[in-house]
Amino acid sequence: MARYAIGDIQGCYHSLMHLLAQVDFQPGRDSLWLVGDLINRGTGSLEVLRWVYAQRDHVRLVLGNHDLHAIAVAHHIRPPHRFDTLTELFSADDGAALLGWLRQQPLMVLEDDFAMLHAGLYPQWTLPEARALAAEVEAVLQSADYLNFLQQMYGNHPAAWDDRLTGIDRLRAITNALTRMRLLDDTGAMEFAFKGEVQDIPAGYQPWFKVAARQSAQASQTILFGHWSALGLYQGEGVVALDTGCLWGRQLTAYTLETGAFTQVPLDPRDRPAGTVGE
Repeated sequence: MARYAIGDIQGCYHSLMHLLAQVDFQPGRDSLWLVGDLINRGTGSLEVLRWVYAQRDHVRLVLGNHDLHAIAVAHHIRPPHRFDTLTELFSADDGAALLGWLRQQPLMVLEDDFAMLHAGLYPQWTLPEARALAAEVEAVLQSADYLNFLQQMYGNHPAAWDDRLTGIDRLRAITNALTRMRLLDDTGAMEFAFKGEVQDIPAGYQPWFKVAARQSAQASQTILFGHWSALGLYQGEGVVALDTGCLWGRQLTAYTLETGAFTQVPLDPRDRPAGTVGE
């Protein structure tokens, strides 16, 4: 049995199928770990979600910001973005059921020698603490009150974590760290606008995984994440970054957990919509 962690798919169905063939993925023998952003921006969001649902017994996944966005748009809580490619998913007979299943998925996986999340971990959090905090959001997102949470989920404040946070401020801060964060400033506040390459990070900011006092750096588990396509494939500081920008014309990447091997396939042109797509 092999476990393959795969970077942000973002609706790139044909690229995903090519990658699975490349690693000879066999359901029932192997399992997939998906770092979030399964859907949106590529042409095959419906096909990706249908395939993942069909293989759900062999898949571990975490929610990304695009996944949460799709759920919010489907419930008319947020307007669609001009570059969204979710219409086919929303209009499909099984679309609502697929999104309902997606909403039940975790924001973080902590298992054996690996942890998986979409974007980042606040430096104060140990991995067990982060998993417990993720569970707070998951409980609300999976509850009958999930629409109220989605209506209040958006926003950049509070920017810094405080254990004393309560209510929606607490839930929003947890969600933002796990699904949106790339950088922190010198005060420990999260920054959400920057999407560029490491050499272009503004003074006074650093990637969350570079923070010297990061509690999760002491863990024995390797942290798998995506979200930062301009960072690309990265390994160091106890983390493996797997968003290699398939949608933007680069590659889709699989990481074999047992061996540490990387496998990549290029973007299948059928997966990228005509015209310009924004990040």
